[in-house]
Amino acid sequence: MIDMVSAIEELSGLTTKELGEMLKESDSFVLQSKTEDGSPKQVDMEKLVSSLPLHLLAVCLELGQGSDMAYVLRGVRFLHSLSELASRHTRLEQVLLDDVKISEQVMDLIFFLLSILAHRKKENNVGASPLVHASLVAASLHLLTSYFSSQWHELVHILLAHPKVDIFMDVAFDSLHEDVRLLSIRLSAMGLSDVPVGSLECHLAHFICQQCETSLQFLLLLCQQKLFRDRILKNKELSRNGGILSLSHTILKLVVPECLKGSTDLVASVSRLKAKILSILLQLCEAESVSYLDEVATSPNSMRLGQTLALEVLNLLKTAFGRKQKITSDSHNKSYPMGSVLISALRLVDVFSDDSNFRSSFMTNTVPFLTQILAIPHDEFVLSWCSVNLPVVEEDANLDYDPFGAVEVALLASDNALTEAKANYSCPFRPSLPSMAYAQTRTSCVVKIIANLHVFVPNICEEQERDLFLQNFQKYLMSGSPKQSVDQPNDFKATKVCINLGSLSDYAKTLIPNFLNEEDVQLLSDFSDKLQTWCKSQVGQVAQQVVHTETPSESKEDLHPVQQPLPTQASTPDSFMNNLKDVQNMEVSTTAPSTKLEGNATDETPKNSRNGGFLQNAVGQDLVHLGVARTASAGFSAVSSGVNTGYQRSKMDLDPASSTVDHFKTPELSKESGLQEDEKGETSMYDDRQPKRRKRTIMNDEQIDELETALVDEPDMHKNAVLLQNWSEKLSMQVEQSES
Repeated sequence: MIDMVSAIEELSGLTTKELGEMLKESDSFVLQSKTEDGSPKQVDMEKLVSSLPLHLLAVCLELGQGSDMAYVLRGVRFLHSLSELASRHTRLEQVLLDDVKISEQVMDLIFFLLSILAHRKKENNVGASPLVHASLVAASLHLLTSYFSSQWHELVHILLAHPKVDIFMDVAFDSLHEDVRLLSIRLSAMGLSDVPVGSLECHLAHFICQQCETSLQFLLLLCQQKLFRDRILKNKELSRNGGILSLSHTILKLVVPECLKGSTDLVASVSRLKAKILSILLQLCEAESVSYLDEVATSPNSMRLGQTLALEVLNLLKTAFGRKQKITSDSHNKSYPMGSVLISALRLVDVFSDDSNFRSSFMTNTVPFLTQILAIPHDEFVLSWCSVNLPVVEEDANLDYDPFGAVEVALLASDNALTEAKANYSCPFRPSLPSMAYAQTRTSCVVKIIANLHVFVPNICEEQERDLFLQNFQKYLMSGSPKQSVDQPNDFKATKVCINLGSLSDYAKTLIPNFLNEEDVQLLSDFSDKLQTWCKSQVGQVAQQVVHTETPSESKEDLHPVQQPLPTQASTPDSFMNNLKDVQNMEVSTTAPSTKLEGNATDETPKNSRNGGFLQNAVGQDLVHLGVARTASAGFSAVSSGVNTGYQRSKMDLDPASSTVDHFKTPELSKESGLQEDEKGETSMYDDRQPKRRKRTIMNDEQIDELETALVDEPDMHKNAVLLQNWSEKLSMQVEQSES
C-alpha cells in the first residue's frame, strides 16, 4: 500500500525537472525519499501513477466531510507535471498515457471536478477559496490538452465521442461562470474599501482574473472548431436556456473600481475577458448549421436576456467611443494588450441588427451610439473611419497557461503563506498581431449596421417600417443630448452628422467587394441623402426663425423656432453667427488635409480663401463664416446674410444624386488650393474609379467680391442685424435679376 496523501503532498511540489532527475536516479521506477522523522522511504511510481486519478475521484466524493479542495488542486497539479514528464520518460508514458483505463479515469475526474465547481454555490459544501476555485477550473480544463491531445481538432473528436459530452459543456461554462461571479463580488468589495494599487488584494484580484481568462480562452479555442460549435448550438442549456448569454452578461458587467484603474495589468485582463466572450458569441452567431439567435428567441427568458446583452454591448461601445473618439496609447499599452473588444462588439452589433429577432429593438437603441461616432469633428472622423492608417489599433493576446506557477499561488494563499512578491504573479502571454484589415473591417461594420437598419424589403417588412430607422435618427437629432445648449444647437450636430455620413458613403465605395457589397453601400448612400435633405430643411427653418426675431413688428410668441428656443433678441445675430461659424469651420474634404487661410491675420485688407468658403475679418482676427464657396456654376446661388446662409431649399433645388454634404469638395477646388490626391490606392480616401460629384454653390464670384469689399468698410457687419437684412435683400434681388 502507498500512503497516497503524503506522497502527493511531497511530490506535487516538485518541478518536472526535479522529478525527472529523481526518476533517472531511481531503480525499477522506485523513488527514494525520507519521512518527517528522517527514516528512509520508498515510493513505487508505477503504483502511485496508476492509482492517482481514481484516488482523486474518491477524495472529490468526500468533499464537505473533511476533504480539502486545496489537496485536490495539489493532485491535479501533480497530474500536469507527470503528463509533461511522460513525453521524456518512456516508462512513465506507458503507465500514464497508454493505459486506456487510466485515460478514462482522468476524463471522469475532469468531468466530475467541473460539475462540483459549477454547483459550488448550490451545494455549499466546497470549501474552496476563490483563488483555489478559479485555479481548479483552469487546471481541470487544461488536463484535456495535457493528457489527450494538444491539437484542437483531435481533442474535439475525443470529447464528442464521450457519452457525457453535453454534461461537460454545461459544467465547463457554469464553473467558469461561478469564477466570474466571485471575481465580480471581489472587485465590488475592493471598490468600497478603496484598495490601493499594488497591494496584496489587488494582486489577488488580478490572479483570479487571469485564471478566468485562461479558462475562457480554452473554451474559445474549442468553439472555434466547427464540430464543437455545432454541438453547443444543439445544447439546450447553453443555447435555448441562455447559459452562454448569462455568462456573457456577467463578464460584460465586470467593472474595475476607480481605485484600481491604475493597475494596468488588471484593467487589461478584464478587457481581454470581454473580448474573448464576445468572440465566442460571434462564433455562435455566425455558425451556418443552426441559427443561434433563433434558438435564443425560442424562449421568452433567453430572448429577454439576449436583448439585455445586446444593450450591454451597445453601452460598451458608447462608453469606448465617447472618450473623444480616441483609442489612446495608454489604454492600449503593448505590454498589456486590451484585446479586440471594440471590433468584436461592432461585428456583434452588425449581427444583431441584421437578425429579425433583434432588429426592431436596434432601430432605436443604436441611434445614440451611431450619432456619437458620426457627430465628431470631421477631420477626426476621417482619420478614424475613412482611413486604413489608424493611429492606434486594438491588440490581442493569448495566455500561455502555466499550471505549476498558477497553482502555487493559490496553494500558498490557502495556507495563509502568500507574500506580496509571490502574489504578483503574471501568466505569460503571446501578443497577437492585429489584422491588416482591422481599419476596413471596423468601418465596414458601421456601414453594415446602418444598411441593416435602413433596408426595406417589401415582401418581408411591414409598410410602417419604411424609413423607420431614418425617422428615429431624425427624432434623436431633434431632441439632442442633455448637454445641448445654445452654443451647440441640434442643427449643428445634425450638420456634422450629415457631413461625416457623406464622407463615409464615398469611402465605403472603396471597400467593395472585399469588405462590403454594393447593396450595403447603396443603402448607406440613400440614408445619407435622405438625412441630408432633412438636415437642410431643419437648418433652413432655424435660419428663418432667426430672421423673424429681427423683425420689430413680430410678437414674442412668434420668436420660438421649431425645435429649440433661441437666445434673446439682442444676442441672436452674434450667437447664430458663431454657430454658423462652427459649422462652416469643419473641414469638408476627405481627400486632402486641412488648408490654411491665405494672407496674414494682421493684414489690414482681408484676403478670401477659396478652400472652404471662409471670409476673414481684419478687425479682431475674427472669422466670419458666411458659407461662401466659389465655383464656375451659378445654378445654385443663394442668399448669404449671415443668418440664412444658403441652406434654404428654395435656393438649393438639388437632385438626389448630389445631395450629400461631402460633395462640397470638388477636384477643381483641390487643384485650386494646390493640394494633391494621395497616389496610393490602398490609403486613398476615395477610390479613383468612383465618379466625383459637383460641389454645391452658395454665392457666385461677383457677389462674394461685393460682400468682401463691404466687409472692409464694415468689419462688424455680423453684429448689425439691420445691415445684414439689407445685404440679404440686395443679394437676393441680384439673384432674381440674374435668373430672369
